[in-house]
Formats: sequence, C-alpha cells, structure tokens
Amino acid sequence: MTTSATPRERLLEAAGELFYRDGMGVGVDALCKAAGVSKKSMYQSFRSKDEVIAESLAGLGPAYQAALLPPTDDDRPPRERILTVFERQDRMAAEGNFLGCPFVSAAVELKDPEHPGSVVARHLKQHLTEFFRTQLVAAEAADPETLAVQLTIVFDGTSARAVVQAQALAGIGTVTAAALLDAAGVK
Repeated sequence: MTTSATPRERLLEAAGELFYRDGMGVGVDALCKAAGVSKKSMYQSFRSKDEVIAESLAGLGPAYQAALLPPTDDDRPPRERILTVFERQDRMAAEGNFLGCPFVSAAVELKDPEHPGSVVARHLKQHLTEFFRTQLVAAEAADPETLAVQLTIVFDGTSARAVVQAQALAGIGTVTAAALLDAAGVK
C-alpha cells in the first residue's frame, strides 16, 4: 500500500483486497487496521461500510475489465475478441489466487439486489454482457442479445467452477463459448 495515499485511497485498496479474499463480512475494525486508518477517518471518508463496498467494487471494475477484455483497437474478428475473454479467464484461474468474479461473489454474498454493492456489481457485469453483444452485432449474429447473455452465463459458470472445484479451467470456458458461437453460426 502506498504510504502517500490518502486514508480514503488506503481504505479502498484494503477493501478491494479483503472483500475479494475474505468476503463482505470483513468488519470495519479489520478493514481500518489493514488500511492503517482509524475508524474516525473511515467515517469521515465514507458514510457507511456499504459505501466502502460499493466504491471498492467500482474501483476494481476498470482493472478487472482491462484484464479480461481485448483493447478497443484490437482489430481481430468479433469471434476471436469474444474468445479472448475466456482465454484470459482461463489464465487468471490457473494463476492460483483466483477467487472467481469479484462482482458475482459480491452480489451473491450481499443478496440484497438494492444494496449499493449489488447495484455496482450488476452494472459491471452488464458491461461484460454488453461487450459480448457489441461483438455479436458486429458479427451479424441472429440474436445477439440472447447469445450475449448465454456467453455471460458461461463466463460466470466457469468462474464458479474454478472456485468450487479449486482447479484450473483447462480451457472449458473457451470450448463452451466456441460451441455456442458455432451453433449460432458466428465464424
């Protein structure tokens, strides 16, 4: 953690790590200790732990998406761009510290769809579905909306499998996504 970071920045960094690794039940005391800030500082920066959860998830979004999605200037065909997401997920799961999609994990643990963290998680998951849909429209798929949701389900399912089985994916997400694309005639 950067020592020149503000208490708010340190709290968000610590929250991102702790909530992903240990879950949303991490207490305020543990969060403040990990961030090296007082509870008073936390409540001067955030109204509640729920706000910390939501903002920490929002902060994870860009880096997580950059790790998965091909860059916007990638000129490969849409099918290859879609499969890149699954190949990258496979590599992330093989690294050994993969605990699943942080947004699915948060939403499942929080349970309340109106919790600020659930709202952020849903928005960030929709970004992945929208990426798939945009690629499928470019590929002239017959039903890009449905296929985009199906690909998101494959992504989330393979992510959950990696966590539950405590093993690498060995390409299963890529193969399953390719089968869906093949069935839809996306070449």
